Amino acid sequence: MGVLDGRRVVVVGASAGIGRSFALRAVREGAQLVAVARRAERLADLVDEAGGGTAVVADISDGDDCRRVGDAAARELGAVDILLHAAAMAPLKRFADTTVDDWRTVLATNLIGVHQVIAAVLPVLASSGIVSVMSSETIGQARAGLGAYSATKAALEESLRCWHTEHPNIRFSCVAVGSTVPTEFGNAFDLPLLIDLMNDWARHGLAQAEFMDTEEVGDFLVHMYAAALPYPQVNVEHMILRSPSGLMGDAQKLIEQAESTIPHNS
Repeated sequence: MGVLDGRRVVVVGASAGIGRSFALRAVREGAQLVAVARRAERLADLVDEAGGGTAVVADISDGDDCRRVGDAAARELGAVDILLHAAAMAPLKRFADTTVDDWRTVLATNLIGVHQVIAAVLPVLASSGIVSVMSSETIGQARAGLGAYSATKAALEESLRCWHTEHPNIRFSCVAVGSTVPTEFGNAFDLPLLIDLMNDWARHGLAQAEFMDTEEVGDFLVHMYAAALPYPQVNVEHMILRSPSGLMGDAQKLIEQAESTIPHNS
């Protein structure tokens, strides 16, 4: 028996990064899965690799799509033990260059979309269920170029506190995540700008010397929430996951990592 045998899990942002790693491990540990993301082909690959699960193609910046996530959870699972929301986006822009359209897009995905997904799934959440949302270590440690992203994640954490205030019997769990690889988070970043910003991050002590492994983070979260499910009076309300490697004073390793993983957009 797996640690999630018979449990019902919804993962939003299941096509890449931590969401994908969590979804894969959840199925392998016996969970029934509804996997949500925008990219149909990536979801099909996930379900095939996992050996199970139901793919739901949805863009969480669209309110109708968020409602479809709730409908799919009710139809496919009946009830939900774990909702893991890992979908997010970030425009890489200096703050003065961040446009109205940038703000609208990042707010729609990182804040409003999360709210609408939770609202859609809440009616079918099991009485001992857990709503887990991925936040960021950048809150309170803002990094140049990621101002809009950090601001929406700070607002997201406050919104979770509002959810908990109005639904005190539901376990809302916020996980602030540090740098992980591999990930597609920065695939749309402008590489020359990113390299310039990485030097700034290193100078200000905001860069880890080593990154976490995405699969290990997903595996850790699966086992942590599996351990918590039988204890409805115990909640992981807020936690930070980051490498214990310490801070980097020189950005060269960061730059080499970026150059090897991020497409050259200029």
